[in-house]
Amino acid sequence: MFVVLVYDTAVERNPAALRTCRQYLHWVQRSVFEGELSAAQHRNLMTALRQQLDLSYDSVRMYRIGSPHLVQVEALGTELSHPDSIL
Repeated sequence: MFVVLVYDTAVERNPAALRTCRQYLHWVQRSVFEGELSAAQHRNLMTALRQQLDLSYDSVRMYRIGSPHLVQVEALGTELSHPDSIL
């Protein structure tokens, strides 16, 4: 499945969330990631984030999209990484 993941965390938890998300997805903006995940990768990513974050304060939103070809992206400014690059 193709996903877009966005998180909003307390400053002290940002580095852990960033490291975890970068293990699975392409980093495209400060707290925005996208890429293909298998069902097992999705479970592992969500489990890791649940363990790292304070869900009474932090939040994660994941948008599941059937195919990256169904998404139209319009971007302005500098990109942190290219979605086709290897992490």
